[in-house]
Amino acid sequence: MSKSNLQNAQNKLLSWYEIHGRKDLPWRNTENIYHVYVSEVMLQQTQVKRVLEEYYFQFLQRFPSFATLANASLEEVFGMWSGLGYYRRAKNLHESAKLCANGLPQDLKSLQKLPGIGRYTASAICSFGYHQSVSVVDTNIARVLARYFGVEDAKEAYLWELADGFLNHSNPTSHNLALMDLGAMVCLPKNPMCEECPLVGGCKGASEPHKYYKVLSKKYENKKLHFGICERNGKIAMKRSHDGMYKDMLELPNIETSFCEKDLLGTFAHAVTKYRLEVHVYSLDFIEEDILWIAQDSLHKAGISSMTKKALKLYNGTKIFREGV
Repeated sequence: MSKSNLQNAQNKLLSWYEIHGRKDLPWRNTENIYHVYVSEVMLQQTQVKRVLEEYYFQFLQRFPSFATLANASLEEVFGMWSGLGYYRRAKNLHESAKLCANGLPQDLKSLQKLPGIGRYTASAICSFGYHQSVSVVDTNIARVLARYFGVEDAKEAYLWELADGFLNHSNPTSHNLALMDLGAMVCLPKNPMCEECPLVGGCKGASEPHKYYKVLSKKYENKKLHFGICERNGKIAMKRSHDGMYKDMLELPNIETSFCEKDLLGTFAHAVTKYRLEVHVYSLDFIEEDILWIAQDSLHKAGISSMTKKALKLYNGTKIFREGV
């Protein structure tokens, strides 16, 4: 691409962003690196709308700084993260805060040494937080670049090279945000709106966008899970998970699949990451293994998953029915 064509594309992209970009998002209107960092971690695998409406402000109100997050217990952090999913993110955020109570490093290499911070997150922090002249490549940007430059089956390393070459060093932060928004709002995976794209004139993939970005069908693994609920004096028996998708979190005790069907409270479906789960919930009169007794009215503050919340909701619903309330 010639220098003049490059500058023309960059200018069109920034002009589009000025009119259509999501510039009102709170993490784009702050110089607080901690706020930028929290938003980037939350936005991994989670839609912007959900983060904005349900978690971002609530989390910052409870943990307004690296120091307050570092001094909190993992249980408290999980409690504020409850329902957001991918709880490893919360644990990594907590661990990084303990390592950087006075603030994050300001270079890519040092940032990537922290728990859970890979190349993308480090680049996003440097670009969006520190306003450094570095490229950023997320899923949306990768799709825009692959189509614009007409690259089939592009490898990640090559997409980063394209991003580096395309970067507007005069305004790198807005450039990266514009590419991100363009991918999220116009250059969509299935039905790209090429007629609305500011880059369509120079896009090599405009005539065949799906040739340069293939929508892969997700493959899910089906699993059946069996949990028991035992209540005593308003307290629920819980266990601390030591492995699996909910490691370090509180969960209901697993029980044998041969448990008596007369004690079955109900079944519900739940989706998480690559799994499609069929969850069976049973009522327990006693429990022999080591457990923690947690007051049911305080469980909403504890580190429990949305799946466990569903199980407790099912239990409480059947409890009302059984007691004839």
